[in-house]
Amino acid sequence: MQTNPLIEAQSLAQHLGDPDWVIIDCRFTLTEPTAGHAAYSQSHIPGARYADLDRDLARRPEPGDGRHPLPSVAEFAARLGDWGIGEGSTVVAYDDASGAIAARLWWMLRWLGHDRSVVLNGGFGAWMAANLPTETDVPRWEPARFVPRRVASDAVVSAAEIPGIVAAGGLLVDARAGPRYRGEQEPIDPVAGHVPGAVNRPFSENITTAGRFRDAANLSTDLRELLAGRDAGDVVAMCGSGVTACHLLLAMAVAGLEDGKLYAGSWSEWIRDPRRPVRTGPAP
Repeated sequence: MQTNPLIEAQSLAQHLGDPDWVIIDCRFTLTEPTAGHAAYSQSHIPGARYADLDRDLARRPEPGDGRHPLPSVAEFAARLGDWGIGEGSTVVAYDDASGAIAARLWWMLRWLGHDRSVVLNGGFGAWMAANLPTETDVPRWEPARFVPRRVASDAVVSAAEIPGIVAAGGLLVDARAGPRYRGEQEPIDPVAGHVPGAVNRPFSENITTAGRFRDAANLSTDLRELLAGRDAGDVVAMCGSGVTACHLLLAMAVAGLEDGKLYAGSWSEWIRDPRRPVRTGPAP
């Protein structure tokens, strides 16, 4: 059973070929959706399957949805089984974006009660820097039957719940970059700004300049300051579409602060309804 949500490249290398370990390549670029699979085709960790953020870690948005709505439990469980993930599998997710996409898969596995999941610290860059092997061929594997051990439905927060959570003193944390939170720029969504009551902690603050997670003690110090006496379960993480918000929840887990929640629709859902209030500028 994995307890640390991160794994180092050399440790992962010891499990290459282990049938109980499943490696998932999550590389993806929001502005160029085909780039991640192209990179996978050129080179990937041996045995890795590819997960597409749009198709595998989200479903097609419907009117009123954000950009990356969660798939149904049945759809995602079927996809995990297609990848050969079963009850006893240890799943390793990696990307080339400091864990920004891999954290989404890590969180979704926890959502379905699968605790044997980790993120490769430093991602594909750390693997390459360690001069570890890669391959270009798509591996073969046997499908499995994935049955959720439990579904943490209370870990997902809806837009309708957000005002009440903020009013009750909960901590809504927006993981987007500061200029997007403040409404100074918005390169993706049609409306700029943030949800009233949200505070800003860019997910980039979880990592070093080398793209690795900061150590647990430093993260714990910063995150406990952010909590300001609240329990970790009082945190609701959001971002643009519910992806990098998972990076905050992963950082909290690294720091030993579990049970934060995800506003999966995030900013791109919030702005679908013009009746919902929008703020710009820094947090009050």
